[in-house]
Amino acid sequence: MPILNRSNTSAPLCQAPDSEIRSPKIAFPSGAVDCHAHVCGPATEFPYASERIYTPPDATLETYRSLLKMLQVDRAVLVQPSVYGTDNRAMLAALKQYPEQFRGVAVISSNPNETTDKELESLHQAGVRGIRCNIVDVADPSAGLPIKNLKQLANKIKPFGWHLELLMHVNEYPNLAKVLEDFPVDLVFGHFGYSHAKHGVNDKGFQGLLELLKNERAWVKMTGPYRICDGNLPYSDMRPINDAVTNTNPKRLIWGSDWPHVMVKKQMPHDADLCDLLGDWVSDPNLRKSILVDNPCMLYDFPALKH
Repeated sequence: MPILNRSNTSAPLCQAPDSEIRSPKIAFPSGAVDCHAHVCGPATEFPYASERIYTPPDATLETYRSLLKMLQVDRAVLVQPSVYGTDNRAMLAALKQYPEQFRGVAVISSNPNETTDKELESLHQAGVRGIRCNIVDVADPSAGLPIKNLKQLANKIKPFGWHLELLMHVNEYPNLAKVLEDFPVDLVFGHFGYSHAKHGVNDKGFQGLLELLKNERAWVKMTGPYRICDGNLPYSDMRPINDAVTNTNPKRLIWGSDWPHVMVKKQMPHDADLCDLLGDWVSDPNLRKSILVDNPCMLYDFPALKH
């Protein structure tokens, strides 16, 4: 079982999210989904893995539900954070408590043989609709993607209709489109492909992502703009990246707050401002409804909204 080790000097404590009670100026449509958030803690109940690179302050389910109410966002997708490794209990406890409001993205062993179909079925019944693979911290990106392993995992989850979410820097993989064009399941790329804005929209890896997006081989999460640009709000150097994905295939875009914004090294964003930023960047209300309601309902298999 993972142990809590707050004194782990290689896993420093993150700054907490902005707790100011403030609603966005924009009104999101009914049924809106925050497609990227994490529940962390309480650490006394759900201890963090000893092998981790950061220590989040408790960001509990009830705190997050209060935030959703303040933002007027009806539903959400809880993504397993790296601090829990493959221990999905905190996320699953949230899904069990509010099955209509939440869906989940789990982390399982990278060895497909270590997870049984029965375990996957149990995750599916709980509300999990995808798995996340972190390939940001690979030692040598030039060796290419671990494509054989990723395809094995994909074939394992394919019978459940799940997707594979990739946390990776697409700029490190200039052959991205070629390598992933015939992938067995839908791919979801976090943080706009996680390519820093300085690389620009003409970067080969980012262009590969746009090709996958155009051909409906991938989805893109419009999350964490502050993670891949140099400035603070309104993250103006990110605008070309936003426009590139929006102009390529808006039917494959989803939005997320990225709460509680772990490991942010700059000014902590307020979630109301992130909502308003989407309003600025995607001014067409019909397009916003696709990104906030229609697309996530398709990808995450949400039930019809009860009024």
